[in-house]
Amino acid sequence: MKSMEYYIKSEADTYSKIFKNYQELLGPLVEKYKANQAKYNSVVLFATGSSSNAAYGAVPYMTERLGIPVYVEEPSIAANYHSKFRDDILYVAISQGGHSASTIKVVKELVAKKIDVFVLTSDPDSPIAQTDAQIILMGMGIEEMPYVTLGYSVTILLLILFAAESSFQTGKIAQTDYDNDKNEIGLIINNLPEVVAVSEKWTDQYLAQNSDIKRIFFIGYGAAYGVAREGETKVTETVHITAQGKELEEYMHGPYIGLHSSDHFVFIEPQGKLEQRSQKLQKFLQLHCKNLALIAKKAVSSADLNVLNLNTDVNELLTALFMTIPVHLLAYKLSKSKKIDLEHPTYPEFDEITKSKI
Repeated sequence: MKSMEYYIKSEADTYSKIFKNYQELLGPLVEKYKANQAKYNSVVLFATGSSSNAAYGAVPYMTERLGIPVYVEEPSIAANYHSKFRDDILYVAISQGGHSASTIKVVKELVAKKIDVFVLTSDPDSPIAQTDAQIILMGMGIEEMPYVTLGYSVTILLLILFAAESSFQTGKIAQTDYDNDKNEIGLIINNLPEVVAVSEKWTDQYLAQNSDIKRIFFIGYGAAYGVAREGETKVTETVHITAQGKELEEYMHGPYIGLHSSDHFVFIEPQGKLEQRSQKLQKFLQLHCKNLALIAKKAVSSADLNVLNLNTDVNELLTALFMTIPVHLLAYKLSKSKKIDLEHPTYPEFDEITKSKI
């Protein structure tokens, strides 16, 4: 089985291939949006787990470019408690592996009610691809490792490219904005090998100094909120310790009171609208604990923090495309240091009992 590390290091090549043919991959979804732009007043993304984290990473860009609200909804809540599906909403269900029972359930409900729903998945033979929904293949093959990294990143890329193409073709953004966004995405893709290299070096140093982590918090805002959530998911899955991913203000409204001096914090800093607000929280935390790190898209001057500079100066709305790489590497390397077997389920009876995957 290919490792998490293999898939992390595959992102540059996979991004490049998708960037060359995304208009073909996303054509049906873009055409549907174009044909119904006057009708659609919002977009709803059904997703759970890493798919949900990826959706949150793309939502700020999608909302900004499409000019309408974009929401992420848990498919189980939608299927069981939201009976009023509407035809003036564009529904997109995300299931990278195509086996999520709750996502399949909500897709089947929408299909039965003859409401348009698109499915984003990597596996054309998966159960979700057999639901009669309109399938958008992710163009990356099937990820063998159950703790997905590549599929998470590709989901963000495809959602962002869908929003870029749809907003341009419907006249929501000008040619100059469209070209600039594509140029910045190209810059990110070209810089990914260097992002991986500096992230590897930093995570090795970080873990050498912080090998005995009991609780870790990832804090982000904007597109980096999705990255923080993914930090919670991946560290919990692979390292089996308490990890939480919080939006900046969310952490400041209650959770900070549970602070322990031994807690570890990793700030995901896209250097955007809330950077100064984030710095205030960092200042507070430094009074009570010493384990603060900062992952930044570009250089930042802070003698008091353990800083990783990813040296990729792009629009903050695009930062989820690359800022998760050090988070994924951190989870992978920490699990390896603890000799945790990622190729076999920790609780093999779980899916048999819960049927959360079909």
